[in-house]
Amino acid sequence: MHGVAGRTVLVAGATSTVGAAAVGALVSAEARVIATGRSAERLEPLAALGARVEALDLADEDAVAALAAHLHADRVSLDGVLHLVGGWRGGGGIAGQTEADYRVLEASFTALRHVSRAFDADLVGSPAGRLAIVSSTVVERPLAGGANYAAVKAASEAWVRAVAQGYAKQARDAGEPLRAAAVIFRATTLAGLEESVAEAFLGLWEAGAPANGATLALVADGA
Repeated sequence: MHGVAGRTVLVAGATSTVGAAAVGALVSAEARVIATGRSAERLEPLAALGARVEALDLADEDAVAALAAHLHADRVSLDGVLHLVGGWRGGGGIAGQTEADYRVLEASFTALRHVSRAFDADLVGSPAGRLAIVSSTVVERPLAGGANYAAVKAASEAWVRAVAQGYAKQARDAGEPLRAAAVIFRATTLAGLEESVAEAFLGLWEAGAPANGATLALVADGA
């Protein structure tokens, strides 16, 4: 039986190809999956896979708070979050980094902040809470044409490292062993990495799972 079996996992931004692969892998591994996205129609195939689907904009703080209240009213507590809210807009060098493009990209960081805050107690209280984001190698080598994108990814990584420190502090202050972990997956591109993302996320519940605060490189199977 897979280490994630029986655990409740939220896939945020699940309607992408990466999200669909993660949902399918989690359901196959006998996890209880909650898939979120802004389009109810695009969530239908994930419901058919066996996920509980919730249509909302995760960049809307009130909507995320309502989702958390709804799940908790149903006695549902999360053991994991895979944050896949994202997208790309760029080009044109520094002068071409428009405010409109930045605001679109910033929504992914805003969603991460809302979700990680709303479900912090769930993940800290879980026997094995896991939070993971998919970031990009551009954080280490930003380009002028993707400065907005790189800035948002860097901010998201900083937030996850702060979440990891928070997990460690809460465990230390309570005199308990650290059971939660926040990690960063990095890739150059997600094309062809759908299965790799799913496997890496499921692996966070296996023996020898990465340490809290780890940054892990994603590569395609066989690469």
